[in-house]
This record gives sequence, structure tokens and C-alpha cells, in this order.
Amino acid sequence: MHPFDTTTHFLLVRHGETAWNRPGRFRGRADVPLSDAGRRQARLIGARLAGHPVAAVYASPLGRATDTAWAIARHHDLEPTPCDALVDMDYGEWQGRTPREIEAEDPAAWAYWLAQPSRAAIPGGEPVAHVRARAAHFVNDIAARRPGQTVVLVSHDMVGRALMTAVLSLPLDAIRRIAQDNAALNVFERRNDRFVVSAINDTGHLHTLEGEDHDATDPAPRRHGSVSGASLSMTT
Repeated sequence: MHPFDTTTHFLLVRHGETAWNRPGRFRGRADVPLSDAGRRQARLIGARLAGHPVAAVYASPLGRATDTAWAIARHHDLEPTPCDALVDMDYGEWQGRTPREIEAEDPAAWAYWLAQPSRAAIPGGEPVAHVRARAAHFVNDIAARRPGQTVVLVSHDMVGRALMTAVLSLPLDAIRRIAQDNAALNVFERRNDRFVVSAINDTGHLHTLEGEDHDATDPAPRRHGSVSGASLSMTT
């Protein structure tokens, strides 16, 4: 790295799998632990990032994220720093329920959530715009405080989707066009006050690594290349 390089490098990771992921049950603020598969995924992403010069690891305070963060941090002699800005979206009355259950009870609300999540109001829940704003504010703050460093952020599906729309200056409803698989890696950086994305939802590390076979029941790992550059937007 050039001694005067002020680029901040971000490695955004979604936590490993939980028992609620397979049926698509909304997790939100419920502290659902990693499953056996999720712990294995955490080890794999930890090994994937072991060679990076990581200066800090920040994580959602929920156990599934902090356990994933520890699997990464131990390779760098670091301790994860809990961060409320990275906590999962509050799904209110939808927490603990499956999409099929919600659609059966309130098909109109479910259809609106799928069509325009930026305007949908989940009973007792957190607006997606708020999720994006808090995550984007945190990334701006870290970029200002840690120029020239590489940091890991461990968070959740909707936080990752919302944050990537901000980094790419996309409309918030574009969260439907961004995948965030369990233990996926997203790579972006702030360079000269602009954000450049080099990977989204990269799960290539879930292939065989260190003698561990990929779980045949998991979705096929995916790799995604360079996307684009954009200034960070905190608007909806």
C-alpha cells in the first residue's frame, strides 16, 4: 500500500446460516444462533479473509453475527467490536414467521413488501430506509476514521442489501436485485470520496477449503466481479 493512500477498504460479510434461514423465517432481533452449517461457513469465511491486512472487525451484537465475526477476527489477533448500526432490521410482528404465514394472513401487505419495500410498513417494525441510513452513516464514519485501512463488517441480509444500494447510489427498492447469501462476502472501498464496489455476494470460499467439502444441500456458491463506482448516498 502506498504510504499516502487514504483508501478505506471494506469487507462486508453476512453471518453464517441459522436454523431459521432454511424455511425463510424472519429473524430480525431474535438472537437465533448459528447452526452447524453456519459455524462451518463462519470458519470458511474466516479462512478466506485470513490473508487480508484487517485492522478492525465490527459486528452486529446478535450472536449469529458476533460468532461469525470471531471466526474472522481470531486470524488477526483482534476482538470484534459490537455495533448497533449493523444489527438486523426489526421485523416487528413478522419476526419468527415465514413468508407463507405472512402472505396467508395479509396478502396485500406481503405483496406491497415485495413490490415496494421502501414504502412498506411492517406492523411494529423498522422502515428499510432507517436500516439503510444507519448503516450508511456508520460506513461514512469508519471511512473518515480509518483512512488507508481494511475493516470487516459482519451483519445481516437486509442490512447488507440496503447498504449496497447506498454504496451504489441505487434506489432503495433495488434491494430486490441484490442477493446476500449466508457467509457471503462483499468488497468495496472509499477512494477519493467515492465508493467503488469490486464484489457482491461472493460465496466462492464455500467451496472445498482446508479439506472441508461444500454442503451439497447449500445453494451453489457464487462469485461476482467488479460492479461499478459511486458516491455514497444516504437518501432513499
